[in-house]
Amino acid sequence: MTTAAVHPTLRDLDQPAFISLVSDPTGCGDGPLAGVPIAVKDNIDVAGLPTTAACPARDQPATATAPAVQRLVDAGAVVLGKTNMDQFATGLVGTRSPYGACHSVASTEHISGGSSSGSAVAVAAGIVPLALGTDTAGSGRVPAAFNGLIGFKPTRGLVPTTGVLPACPSLDCVTTLTRDVALARTAFELMIGIDAADPYSRPMPVAPPPGVAQRMRVIAVPDGELDLDDAQRVAWTAALMHAESVAHLVPVPVESFLEAARLLYTSALVAERFEAFGVQLESDGAHLDPTVRRIVLAGRDHSAAAVFSAQRRLAALRVEAMRTFVGADALLLPVTPGHPRLDDVAADPIGVNARLGMYTNMVNLLDLCAIAVPAGLRPDGLPFGVQLIAPAFADRPLLDLADRWTGGSGTPVPTDRALVAVAGAHLSGQPANGQLVGLGGRLHCRTRTAPGYRMYRVPGPFPRPGLVDDRTGPDEGLEVEVWELPHDGLGQLLQSIAPPLALGQVRLADATSVTGFLATGQLDVAAEITSYGGWRGYLASIAP
Repeated sequence: MTTAAVHPTLRDLDQPAFISLVSDPTGCGDGPLAGVPIAVKDNIDVAGLPTTAACPARDQPATATAPAVQRLVDAGAVVLGKTNMDQFATGLVGTRSPYGACHSVASTEHISGGSSSGSAVAVAAGIVPLALGTDTAGSGRVPAAFNGLIGFKPTRGLVPTTGVLPACPSLDCVTTLTRDVALARTAFELMIGIDAADPYSRPMPVAPPPGVAQRMRVIAVPDGELDLDDAQRVAWTAALMHAESVAHLVPVPVESFLEAARLLYTSALVAERFEAFGVQLESDGAHLDPTVRRIVLAGRDHSAAAVFSAQRRLAALRVEAMRTFVGADALLLPVTPGHPRLDDVAADPIGVNARLGMYTNMVNLLDLCAIAVPAGLRPDGLPFGVQLIAPAFADRPLLDLADRWTGGSGTPVPTDRALVAVAGAHLSGQPANGQLVGLGGRLHCRTRTAPGYRMYRVPGPFPRPGLVDDRTGPDEGLEVEVWELPHDGLGQLLQSIAPPLALGQVRLADATSVTGFLATGQLDVAAEITSYGGWRGYLASIAP
C-alpha cells in the first residue's frame, strides 16, 4: 500500500478497506464534485495504481483511468485510493481477499458484504462520501445494505465499463455507494454517456420508455412469505409499513425473479466468468482465493448447448417478470435474507454466499436497474436494507422514489404538457395505449382515483370501462394512469372519444385533479365492475 499521504481517518480504521492509496491526492477544477474525496474499487482502473482485483499477482500500474472515474475527476473529485474486494468481483461476502476480510461498520463479527466491501466501509466509516463499486449480481447493493448506505446500480451500459476488469462482461455495472441519494444522483449524471471502447455501452433515451412513469407512485411487493432470517423478517415487516407511506402497494408473485437469480451460478451462465478471467486462475497459488478459483474454473465444464438452454429459460422468465411492471413502477425486495457472521462464511463459504444473492442476482440478468436504501435497524441493532427495482432506463424516476423513501420530496417533474387520466383501454399494455404513444404521450404516473368513484363496462368499438364520480365508491379509489400529452395531442384524443365516454375532471388520490375519461348518461347497473379495483383487475377475473 502506498502511504505517503494518509487521510487522517484512515489511521483509526480497524479493517483493510483499502488496497492502495494515492500518494499525493489532489483535485482540480470547480465542478459539482470539486474537492470531494472518492474511493474506487480495485477492479476499476486508476492511472498509476495497480488494478489488482484483490489478486496480488496483478501488480502492474494502470496506464489510463477508467472513463467512469475520469468523468468524476473532471468534475473535481479527488481519488483517495483503491478499495478491497472479493477477488475478481466473485462474491457477496467481502471475505474472499488475500488482503483480509472486511466487516460491517456496525459489528466486527458480521460481514461487510461484497464484492464492493472496501468501498462500502470507506463511505460508512466517513473516510469518503462517495465510492465506486461494481455490481454484477448484487456486489454494490449487499454491502450497502450491511452498512446502512445507498447503493445505486444503474441500467446496464449507461455507465461505461471500459477500464473495469470484467467479471461477467455482459452484466457488469459500475455503481455508487453514498450516504444520501442526492450525491448518488450527481455521480450518476456525471458518469453516464456512450464510450466507443465499451461494446455494451448504451445511451440514455431522450424520454423514458412508454411503460416507465416520470413519477413513481405504485410499488409491487411479494404476495407471499419470503425466506428470511428471524431478525431480517422483523425489519422487513417494518419496511413494508414504511413503504405504505411512500407509495401505493400492490402484491405480485416473485418466483420468476427468484428462479432467474438461481440461474446465475447454478446454470451454464457461470461460464461467462470463466471466459472473462478464468485463465488467470488456472495456475494455483497463495495469491488466489480457493473459493473463487473453485467457482470460476467450474465454468469451463459447460457446453455451448447448455449456455443457450439457460439463455432461453432466462428469456422466458424475463417475459414473466416484466408483467410486474405493467401495473407497478418498482418492485420492493429485501437486499438479502440475512446478515451472516464472519464465522458463518468461514464454515460454509459457498452456501452462505449463494443464499445472499437470492434477491439480487437476477437484476442484471433481467436488464433492470436497482437501488438499495436503508430501512432502519434489525432487533439486534444491525443495519437493514431493502432494494427498489425498476425496468431499464427508469434510473431517474427510481432515484426520485429512493429520495422519497429516505425522507426527501424527490425532484419535481415540470411539464408544460396536458395531463390526462386513463382507466381502461388506454392503460399501459392495453389495446388503445398505442394511441397515446402515437400522439407523443408519455406516462406521468400510476396512481388511483380519490375515494368515491365507481366503474362500469360501457359499450363501444372494443371492451372499455367508464368512471362515474357519484361519491359512493370505495375509499381506496380505483386504478388509473396519468399520461402527459402535447396540448394538440389532447385535442386529437378528444375527437376520438365515443359516447358514453367524455373528458372531464378526475379527482386523484393525492387531492389533485386532471382531465380524464368519465362515463355519462344512464349506465347498466349489471355492468358495474367497481369491486375489482380497476380495469386490469376485472380483466384478470375473466381471463381463461
